[in-house]
Amino acid sequence: MTWVLCGLLALVVYTHAGYPLLMAVLARWRPRALDPHEDDKAGLSIVVCARDAGAAITARLENLLACVWEGELEILVFCDGCADDTAARARALGDARVRVIESPEPRGKAAALNEAIPACRFAQVVLCDVRQRFHPEALRHLTRPLLDPDVMAVSGLLEIEPSAAGGGQGVDVYWKMERRLREWEGRYDSVIGCTGAICAIRRAAFTPLEPDTILDDVEIPMRMAVAGGRVFFEPRARAFDPQTLDPAREKARKLRTLVGNYQLIARYPRWLLPWRNRLWWQLISHKYLRLAVPWLLIGIAVCSLMAPPLPWVRALVAGQALAYACALAGLLMPRLRWKVLSIPAGFVLLQWSCLQAFFAFLRHRRDLRALWKTPARS
Repeated sequence: MTWVLCGLLALVVYTHAGYPLLMAVLARWRPRALDPHEDDKAGLSIVVCARDAGAAITARLENLLACVWEGELEILVFCDGCADDTAARARALGDARVRVIESPEPRGKAAALNEAIPACRFAQVVLCDVRQRFHPEALRHLTRPLLDPDVMAVSGLLEIEPSAAGGGQGVDVYWKMERRLREWEGRYDSVIGCTGAICAIRRAAFTPLEPDTILDDVEIPMRMAVAGGRVFFEPRARAFDPQTLDPAREKARKLRTLVGNYQLIARYPRWLLPWRNRLWWQLISHKYLRLAVPWLLIGIAVCSLMAPPLPWVRALVAGQALAYACALAGLLMPRLRWKVLSIPAGFVLLQWSCLQAFFAFLRHRRDLRALWKTPARS
């Protein structure tokens, strides 16, 4: 029982500390440099998928058109079953660089991308949403790594306002660690997935998605990486989200992401095989081991109570009790912005979302879109 307890502890420590530390070391001592030798004046297509975003589409398009870009530019606005005036407002700009594609019925983002990306005129395609705003230099930084012919996709950096709630501070810490981990992965080889709010891909490397795909921003770059391409992370390409890292909102977003991870496991089991996917170790460490952490924590709690009462085991039991008590206090008193409460609260909140996602996937795996209604992009 003691050895089992040690093994469970080792897996949790590796997932949240060991893997990031190892990736930081690899990024520093074995970085993979970019080898740019393509034309940096090529044309650029931008795809914006929108649903009932009439209140925001004009400002979003003006933001994209104002970004620095020296070559030709086009923006495709895909109106996914919009019941408002999104399409009319986009056309009202009167800019020849803006094209509108309308779908009479809502089909979901994956289906929208399947139609919009092949319709793009240029080889480089930027994918983004309506809600966020780009830094003026975002397009230039985001597409520069594509000058390396090995790079098939580039993820930018999404800046989100910190939460005002105390429990959200733990989520803030998690988000900051996640950004650093993606940067280290990109330096070493490839990042596992992109940020859907700001990413660039090669049109020729895109293959159509299943209509019910949840994590298009993970599946698209992972397909490219498995095919031999590289997925880079460029933190200088920044997008800004007006929402905050509110715990309730982050819980809903995380639930969707985690259900999407279970979908990827079921859909692409071959990605776990070293001879089929050179990023198998990163994928397991970054994505899939995190799905196991709640179960590992339950196992640690049970094994620590059943293990021989050694001094370190008793200390572990006391430490767990204190940590969960702090987490509970942080969740019940969100206005207290004490890190000793907010960080455990954020951690427990994410683990609870992970457990919910597992059972939600089992219940709705035949129709995952029944789990939620796609929110309006505005």
